[in-house]
Amino acid sequence: MSQDNFNYSVSIDCVIFGYDTTDLKVLLIKRGEDPYCNYWALPGDLIKPKEDIDDSVSRVLKDLTGLSEVYMNQVKTFGDVGRHPLGRVFTVAYFSLLKIGDYQLNPSSFATEAEWHSVSRIGELAFDHNKIFATCKQELVNSVKVKPIGFELLPEEFTLTELQNLYETILQKTFDTRNFRKKIHAVGVLTDTGNSQRSVSHRPAKLYRFDQEKYMELKRVGYSFEI
Repeated sequence: MSQDNFNYSVSIDCVIFGYDTTDLKVLLIKRGEDPYCNYWALPGDLIKPKEDIDDSVSRVLKDLTGLSEVYMNQVKTFGDVGRHPLGRVFTVAYFSLLKIGDYQLNPSSFATEAEWHSVSRIGELAFDHNKIFATCKQELVNSVKVKPIGFELLPEEFTLTELQNLYETILQKTFDTRNFRKKIHAVGVLTDTGNSQRSVSHRPAKLYRFDQEKYMELKRVGYSFEI
């Protein structure tokens, strides 16, 4: 085996999607060093020689954005020749979906800034990060169609309209309200709290919460969400 076979590096890149009740966003950093200095990029860096890959995800995310205790899903390895201008680098992509208001950003290391950007307006990113972003976004869409969402993203009590807005924002499609409510009730993860909205100018809507036991079971076994 040639010595050249060992002259490769491995990195990780994190696609952190965030929801703020109105829009789906992705967390980007501004790079303060070459290559791609002053470009927006996904939070990512090389894995250290004696570092486990899962440990590197936590370290890189903490160093570049200040985020910690974020559950990450591994998606795919990207290894196109020439994807990194300084040499052959394979990168393992991870993604997560979280509630923006629950986290405080604190960029450091070579990240001069860390900001949430609407997924519809991210522009040209460093390296092949647009490709990585698009792949992870499709993975998110696919996961939403087979597993429930909302438990970590909505208030403890929420309206069906708020839940529908969440699905429409992530899936980027509009649902017929009657069909959506019929489908979501059939899934069986909602509990009517008996409460209604307060201090609203329109007719108060019912408030629901998730049945945590049923929600976690559906996350484990999956289901089909198609309307």
